[in-house]
Amino acid sequence: MNRFWTGLFLVFFSSFGLQAQEIHPLRTQKIFEKPTDTLQLETSGINPFYFEVTDSIGNPIPSNQYQVNFPKGKMWFVAQKPTQKIVVKYQKFPDFITQSIQVIDSSSIVSNEAGVDKIFTFNNRKPGAPTKPLEGLQTSGSIVRGVTIGNNQNAVVNSNLDLQISGNLSEKVGIRAALQDNNLALQNGAYSQRIDEFDQIYLEVFSKQWNLRGGDLFLENRTSRILNFNKKVQGLSASFQFGEEDNQTQVMLSGSLVRGQYARSTFIGAEGNQGPYKLIGNQGELFVLVISGSERVFVNGVLLQRGENNQYIIDYNAGEITFTSLFPISSEMRINVEYQYTERNYNRLITYNRVKHQREKWYIETNFYLESDSKNQPLQQNLSPEQVQILQNAGNDPNQMIAVSAVEDAYSENKILYRKTVVNGVEVFEFSTDATETLYQVRFTLVGANQGNYQLLSNQAIGRIYGYVAPVNGIPQGDYEPVIRLIPPTKTQMVQMQGGYQPTEKTQIKWDVGVSNYDANLFSEIGNENNHGVAGILEASHQFDKKNHRFQTTSSWQWVQQNFRPVERLFSIEFERDWNLTQVQGNQSLLQFFVEHQFKKDSSTNFILNRYEFQKLDFSESYSGQKHRFFLQGKQNNFTYTSQSSWMKSTGSFSNANFLRSQNQLRYRLQKNWVQLGYQMEDVQEQNNATQALTALSQRFHEVSPSVGRGDTTKVFVNVGMVWRVNDSIRNQNLQRVNQSYTYFLKSRILQKDQQQLSWFVHYRDLLFADGITPKQSSLNSRLLYQDQYFGQLLQNTTSFENTSGTIAQQEFTYVQVEPGLGVYMWIDYNGNGIQELQEFEVAPFPDQANYVRIFLPNRNFVPTQVNRFSESLNFNPQKWKDKKGVLGTISKFYNQTSLLVERRVLRDGNRFDLNPFASGDDNLLGLQFNFRNSLFFNRAKQRHTVVYTFHDLKNRSLLSVGSQENNIQSHQLQYSHLVQKTWLLQLLSKTSQQDWITENFALRNFTIQSWQVQPKIGYLWDAQANIDLFYEFQQKNNQLADFEQLQQHRIGLQANYIGAKKMVINGEFSYFQNQFTGMANTPVAFQMLEGLQPGQNLVWRLLVQKNLTDYLDLNINYQGRKSETSQTIHTGSVQLRAFF
Repeated sequence: MNRFWTGLFLVFFSSFGLQAQEIHPLRTQKIFEKPTDTLQLETSGINPFYFEVTDSIGNPIPSNQYQVNFPKGKMWFVAQKPTQKIVVKYQKFPDFITQSIQVIDSSSIVSNEAGVDKIFTFNNRKPGAPTKPLEGLQTSGSIVRGVTIGNNQNAVVNSNLDLQISGNLSEKVGIRAALQDNNLALQNGAYSQRIDEFDQIYLEVFSKQWNLRGGDLFLENRTSRILNFNKKVQGLSASFQFGEEDNQTQVMLSGSLVRGQYARSTFIGAEGNQGPYKLIGNQGELFVLVISGSERVFVNGVLLQRGENNQYIIDYNAGEITFTSLFPISSEMRINVEYQYTERNYNRLITYNRVKHQREKWYIETNFYLESDSKNQPLQQNLSPEQVQILQNAGNDPNQMIAVSAVEDAYSENKILYRKTVVNGVEVFEFSTDATETLYQVRFTLVGANQGNYQLLSNQAIGRIYGYVAPVNGIPQGDYEPVIRLIPPTKTQMVQMQGGYQPTEKTQIKWDVGVSNYDANLFSEIGNENNHGVAGILEASHQFDKKNHRFQTTSSWQWVQQNFRPVERLFSIEFERDWNLTQVQGNQSLLQFFVEHQFKKDSSTNFILNRYEFQKLDFSESYSGQKHRFFLQGKQNNFTYTSQSSWMKSTGSFSNANFLRSQNQLRYRLQKNWVQLGYQMEDVQEQNNATQALTALSQRFHEVSPSVGRGDTTKVFVNVGMVWRVNDSIRNQNLQRVNQSYTYFLKSRILQKDQQQLSWFVHYRDLLFADGITPKQSSLNSRLLYQDQYFGQLLQNTTSFENTSGTIAQQEFTYVQVEPGLGVYMWIDYNGNGIQELQEFEVAPFPDQANYVRIFLPNRNFVPTQVNRFSESLNFNPQKWKDKKGVLGTISKFYNQTSLLVERRVLRDGNRFDLNPFASGDDNLLGLQFNFRNSLFFNRAKQRHTVVYTFHDLKNRSLLSVGSQENNIQSHQLQYSHLVQKTWLLQLLSKTSQQDWITENFALRNFTIQSWQVQPKIGYLWDAQANIDLFYEFQQKNNQLADFEQLQQHRIGLQANYIGAKKMVINGEFSYFQNQFTGMANTPVAFQMLEGLQPGQNLVWRLLVQKNLTDYLDLNINYQGRKSETSQTIHTGSVQLRAFF
């Protein structure tokens, strides 16, 4: 009982936490951002009694829209698949239930009564029995081919491939494949915190001596420092292996199209800002699509891990990285992100080939790498002869690669076009919708404040509209110009050789040399004399023993010519900072000597110098530096000590520098408890040779971090501590105190059991400035997760809370037209001006109208925010009392399910922390997601007097570039069903709701709709395979704002279902609507009230036929139609064949 009251206290009064990923520790929740036709949930069986499919806001998806094969853990959609995110919640059966265990193949057992003098032949298949494709291989997935036609749209071909294959083609040849193809338009802008799509799509055939692979390839070379890279590409590769282990030759050949280009973003963290931080392209592109899984994130030189429970998450579609609350960001963090992004300016080809021969004591390897754009095959930029000439004359100077962007184009309502006109004797571009004029498609580039002659006039259409503004006294008044930066085709080529010789077990010699050829502009011959460069590494190591000591010495020399261009970085991620390099040029020489020491066996000497490094770096005559590094470790009784220290001294043409750093840790451990003291420091002092004054690169800090803890960090533990840090920087040409910070933290996992979890993380930081003017900056990050069950699973609870700081984008978006049925939105020209404006797009109610998708645009404006996330799931299940009588027996017939999700983003206001996720004030509210649902069941999952009452409260507020937008829905719903004489099913649904739309700048989209609905239904069940339903529905809707529109809707319909014994499913519905609407029909509020129908009489019908032609082949026929008083009859039909594997 004490544990129960403790749990309730934590549920309702906790102030820190973590958003839960699973409702129940034994149940699974999977989020599909872009669901395919068929979803493989598990490879084994799942429980049919705990299965739920909802949309992104928690609304259940009707079960007649999908089918589930529970034994195989697979579901598929029988009608049109959802175009937005869905959530699937289910419970997986334990493996020992679904696993088939068999010692002997029962089909091969012969009865002992059959006679022993007969010869038996075993046939696994009857003569003439149909064979299954790819039989004998382990397969899963499906192939879908279909066509959609209608009298309101053109024919559209739908295809979907989702197939995985593995197995053996013969005794020595195997096969692996993961294939996926989908021609449906995709919605960009979703966060890829979970990746449900395949990371690789490929077909691979292999044996012990060779391997052939086509599709997505992962080309990588990490054995060479000269040619160090990894690429995700699409193409073909072949590898072969000859000879034995001590005399072996390996050959690898590949050719492919490049999916991505390597890029690196470097920035300093903003104090208390978890993100998102924008990643950019090599040409300064604000919008990049990052290839999934290609990123590597370093903070202060340390590699981080992706994931909600790790350090960061990333939106691959938007190119934005956000750090989790478990990894607080401060202004002292240097963030480096390496990634590949899709760049489609030209067709780009890549080939990587390798030959390696290895003997017992030596090996030699040759690599050839070529990555080149096809300059005569531009993709995203259609170069004119004038633009090609500009690139030819520009050489390698990007500032010369600027061209006028105007291109003559035909009029289209889907485009923003301009005409030429003259203002004050200057020819300028002016927005126009006159189809009789000569029109141009113009791209505008942001050139800086008061550097251009155009400014943004409107962003409320599907594209931005710019206008000319005349200069004042010769000073430009705009920020944009009608020009574009041309992207030149490039080529990167390298030939690299490496080898090694091991004369003895303790001596080894390695070498690595490469020649690069980098052309930054294939159109121009200017500057090509600087395209080639050479780099080389020579390394020798030797190991020797002396008494109880073992020493490993390594010496290396590295030389890099100034024009050498690696494929990726050549050195460590913070090489330039470690050597205090800025813009040093010249041929580079790096000499290194390492000695490493360890004891051959336990020794009484506990504190040792574990490793010493000496490095000498030179850049021609302009720079020379030396570095010493020391690594110490020790142990004495219960004390452990580690230390890493270094000292670097450099002299250069313009400055001299000293760089001292040290990291130390002392820990005392007593049983499960420990006390720890950490100390770090850096001191960088760079002097200008001419003035002897310290430069701006000089800085210094000291950091002390005491902490105490108990337990094992992999299980149950608690760790409490603080960090004190002081920072010195240049003030008045001297190193002076600029700020100091105090950080307090708590890390814990208090409970860790099968049915119980409790973890808590808190990180609070104060940054105080020494100038007495700058105000203190405080930041708080916290996360709490609590899961428990009470009274023998009578109550099941999951609670989480998270608090963090970050930014929110003033999101810009547009709509792009696609084939009918492949989109989500439709356009209605409400004002009749022929311009597609953002407020004129609606979610299409019928497939033939869905011909637009929403595309999010690059963000430039971010607003600082504080974020609170709270989630609660509480289930009351008294099934344990079902055999009781009296009050407990009555209570056992009830079941209650409560869920709550709140994400609240408020404007960050100084050091004030708004920790209440339920605060009512909205003055600083920038974003809100509130979703509360409570369902009370009586006689759940039974057929007699079943009652369900559901209360749903949904609030959504978002910040857009066109202003804020808010949508609130609150509803009460009561459902009753009862089976009479096993053949008649009586159902009654009653619902009241209120929907509020509030938009900041679109008055026509502000409305409050109150509605009341009642729907009686009577169904007749012929048997378990067939039923027919007759229903009537009445709805009353009233708009409480503006023109006070009203709707009375009567609907009568017939619905039938048939599941044939021959694996056939037929589902049909016919509905008649009588809409008595008062108000203007061509308005957003009318569209919402009528739900896409028209005033007056409407007919809507649909028919779905699904036939299992064989055990692995399905036929789906889907037909929909509608008719209103003011429109012709619209027919839409689709035919699909789905093959299962």
